[in-house]
Amino acid sequence: MNAVTPLHDTDPARGSRLEALNRWVEEVAALTRPERIHWCDGSQAEYDALLARMQADGTLSPLNRETHPNCWLHRSDPDDVARVEHLTFVCTRERDDAGPNNHWMAPTEAHAKIDALFEGCMRGRTLYVVPYCMGPIDSPLARCGVEITDSPYVVANMRIMTRMGAAALARIEREGAARGERTDTFVKGLHSLGELDPERRFIMHFPEELAIKSYGSGYGGNALLGKKCHALRIASWQARQEGWLAEHMLIVGIENPQGETHYIAAAFPSACGKTNLAMLIPPERYREADWKVWTVGDDICWMRPGEDGRLWAINPEAGFFGVAPGTSARSNPNALATIARDTIFTNVAVTDDNQPWWEGLDDRVPALDWQGRPYDPANGPAAHPNSRFTVSAKQCPTYSPHAEDPQGVPISAIVFGGRRASLVPLVFEARDWTHGVLVGAAMASETTAAAAGKTGVVRRDPMAMKPFCGYHFGDYFAHWLSFDKPGAKLPKIFHVNWFRKDADGRFLWPGFSENLRVLEWIIGRVEGRAEGVQTPIGVLPDTTDLYLGGLPLEAINLERLLSLDHGDWVVELKGFAVHLEGYGARLPRELSEEHMRISADLLHSDA
Repeated sequence: MNAVTPLHDTDPARGSRLEALNRWVEEVAALTRPERIHWCDGSQAEYDALLARMQADGTLSPLNRETHPNCWLHRSDPDDVARVEHLTFVCTRERDDAGPNNHWMAPTEAHAKIDALFEGCMRGRTLYVVPYCMGPIDSPLARCGVEITDSPYVVANMRIMTRMGAAALARIEREGAARGERTDTFVKGLHSLGELDPERRFIMHFPEELAIKSYGSGYGGNALLGKKCHALRIASWQARQEGWLAEHMLIVGIENPQGETHYIAAAFPSACGKTNLAMLIPPERYREADWKVWTVGDDICWMRPGEDGRLWAINPEAGFFGVAPGTSARSNPNALATIARDTIFTNVAVTDDNQPWWEGLDDRVPALDWQGRPYDPANGPAAHPNSRFTVSAKQCPTYSPHAEDPQGVPISAIVFGGRRASLVPLVFEARDWTHGVLVGAAMASETTAAAAGKTGVVRRDPMAMKPFCGYHFGDYFAHWLSFDKPGAKLPKIFHVNWFRKDADGRFLWPGFSENLRVLEWIIGRVEGRAEGVQTPIGVLPDTTDLYLGGLPLEAINLERLLSLDHGDWVVELKGFAVHLEGYGARLPRELSEEHMRISADLLHSDA
């Protein structure tokens, strides 16, 4: 590792040429009182030294070097294994700007509360200064940040998940110099593990200051501040001000046999299959016909209107922070190939020969569970349900050659989806942009282990952004609606549900690679050649509109997947009306009118 920087060192070769950044680092150091400061350069030598340091202190251990070269296991504190939404705050001057979708605290109170925790918290520790870029380093849509942390695990993960180090610092310095040493040219993130005490844990966002403060957690979504904190909560605020969109979406390219590629952005709640869809392998008949799937991103999508009127998107992340359980040779062979080397695993189990293991991987019996205990089914799952892998996106076999294009890729369709065991059909298309925004706003899904709390509870999760939108949802919907203007060539909007079940609790749709059959219909609708049936909730495929060759799907199950129960939908929309009322006067009138129109159509068509 490079020599660390003493607090009193003023050597211009150290730190940054941007005085505003240096001054902030000094202020944080005075508050947290670290033993030493290290400015991260992102080099391989630095990464190797971080790994060696964590191995020495027992926070990281090597996995089987023959089967998983350069792979590592990290075990979290058992009380620190997921996002803590009830301790996550958006701190705006006006409470209503944060909206009912966020926990709010006044900025002055929030700074005082969390700074009291930061007081002296890095004594005996290294303060790491982590400059990073979200998005390709030369992309005009990319945005930069600096995270200060005392966790080498966070630094190692940030190196994988972002463009971290010297190149990012250089861009921050250029942008800062161009704007007169202002401090609002990069997002400032301060993080400390603290004592890992759940009673002394907060994740605070200050969008008006482009600042984040996180204390008391080492979990990814709480501690890797470039991820959900910056790339969604803060970036969504930036995006509204600057005229673009920061979304909780995968980006996948579907190439047809003619060599034409359509890029689809899809929003699903965490642990609902984004990574699987982003890395989808076509079914055998599609592979034989020369269909291809290209991975651009699996979690976050930043979109902006291009000069041609289309929405162009980048993946602001450089890696995957994927959910391990359920990942298998059947569900996602590309993910298994991606994580076979140079990967950090968190809270997985291990086999007797020290290979990573989790539920759904295979039929082996693990030796140790995620807490390092001899595996005993009485203790629960061997791997934590929210166990993760962190790996460079470039290791994915289907990583798109256009994923690093500075201008991004053009989006043909936007897909919303959630985990619903009933009610919602396999796929339907919104009539227009306004209807599509309402479809996204109406999303509901069963909760998963990605967030603390009960799982399997259906909750509203508009556009999969409930935990991540950095401002009032009413204003957020209005921002979406603002893109529908003369000259815009907006993507068509769809909704999918891979998770519908029969009366016995069995999935009606096989999912995984077979989802390409649904995407083919979506692309056909985009191109204007696929048929569909008009219904009150949108356009559904008929049972003959999906290509099902080679798929052993019973006709009765297909009918259930594409069925529309008018009575149940009337009840659903009544519940959604109550949800909309919670946004008060900031809810766009267009959405209320669209909701009333669909409700009337349902009642009329069922009469």
